[in-house]
Amino acid sequence: MDAHQAPLHIAVFPWLAFGHMIPYLELSKSLAKRGHQISFLSTPRNISRLPKLPPNLSSLILFIPLPLPKVHGLPENAESTSDVPPEKVKFLKIALDGLQQPFAKFLSESSKKPDWIILDFATHWAPSLASKFSIPCIFFQVFSSSSMAFLGPPHELSQSGSSRKKPEDLTVLPDWIPFPSNLAYSLHGARLFFQGLFDTSSGVSDISRFGSTLHACKVIAPRTCMELEPQYLPLLQDLYNKPVIPVGLLPPSTNTKTSIHTSATDNAILNWLDKQRPRSVVYIAFGSEATLSIELLHELAFGLEMSELHFLWALRKPVGFVGEVLPEGFEERTRERGVVTMGWVPQLDVLGHLAVGGFLTHSGWSSVIEALHFGHPLVMLPLFVDQDIITRVVEGRGFGVEVKRKEDGSFDGEAVASALRLVMVEDEGKELRLKAKELSEDFGGKERQEHAKAMPLRATISGLPFLPLKARWPSQLLGPLLHTSIVCIPLLEVSS
Repeated sequence: MDAHQAPLHIAVFPWLAFGHMIPYLELSKSLAKRGHQISFLSTPRNISRLPKLPPNLSSLILFIPLPLPKVHGLPENAESTSDVPPEKVKFLKIALDGLQQPFAKFLSESSKKPDWIILDFATHWAPSLASKFSIPCIFFQVFSSSSMAFLGPPHELSQSGSSRKKPEDLTVLPDWIPFPSNLAYSLHGARLFFQGLFDTSSGVSDISRFGSTLHACKVIAPRTCMELEPQYLPLLQDLYNKPVIPVGLLPPSTNTKTSIHTSATDNAILNWLDKQRPRSVVYIAFGSEATLSIELLHELAFGLEMSELHFLWALRKPVGFVGEVLPEGFEERTRERGVVTMGWVPQLDVLGHLAVGGFLTHSGWSSVIEALHFGHPLVMLPLFVDQDIITRVVEGRGFGVEVKRKEDGSFDGEAVASALRLVMVEDEGKELRLKAKELSEDFGGKERQEHAKAMPLRATISGLPFLPLKARWPSQLLGPLLHTSIVCIPLLEVSS
């Protein structure tokens, strides 16, 4: 920050999922490094489960606990999507909507009113409360720009205005994407996504939450970069007709031991990896929310067994499930070449280990970014939300393949084994492995993304900044780019 620029107070309020909270925390850390004061709002238990802050930033990032109101149907102490089965996420949204008064109280009682508020999709009511205090809002989208472009322009993002009336409408490229593209859902994925997008059991559907937040925020900030999604960022600006500024991929910090999760189990996992050959191990994980049915878990296990590859599987039981989840005798038969752990896994340490050579993932955007950061090719099993679209993006960029599935979304062990061997060892997969390494060297690294994490509020509150993807905006709103090299187009340092 220049000496004449006063630091800002920026409030940050993510949705109650760790796949959202962690990127919001990474963005907060980047802003704090530039001297800005951050108020990070979440629930008490979620705050306690976040990675600890580096000592040099602890005075600049203040965690503001907002306890959730009691909601019938929401389990005791459930404060994130990882605490509940999918059918109970609606109760989390109801509880989140009950935070309007505490949020307004925070805005009114802050010793220094926030200059900006960075919001997620779910808090559709926050911009109207912020406007009462003349505080502008930014919608930080933790989704890919491809996914957001597929959702469409603002008039499509409402319960009644959407032209998509049935799941099959999601299996074709929409009219507003004017260039050739492979973006489309499988029929199985479309049915799941359609059901979730238009479900009103929380009182407000997700598509309406997206639309309201998008309409009310002054700036849209996707978690992506021009080099990875060069066609979709300009398209988003056309669709939204407002500033769209990529914040970079926000690869997470890997050089800190401040996480609360360090344990003997972590050490045992890393010690096991130390004994494996370089790039010989496939890592399997599906994030903090996604789970497979017992039948599909068994097929995945059979596929790992048939592949004859070394593996590390971070297995998450379905919430509330009691009993054995693995096929009888699986661990005994594979103990010489595989490890299954049901606790928390230090994923960044695992992906960064020399023994790991590939990643079997659900295609969550954060997982794709982490794999890209370390140059790993992907085997993909998209499960819900926008993961079908992300899978198409990865396939289009040539660093991953999807496990072949049936129309109902099921798969068998042979399909898993075939995809794993292609990506990990077979000659036909050599280009996938080379492409992953090439993309990592181009823009996956932490240092090359650092400028892109600096949130683009270069201009004053009275003049909105944005990346000039199109030249039609008034010149007084434009800010000079720091540079335009092969790294993801950087954002401008926050200033008053």
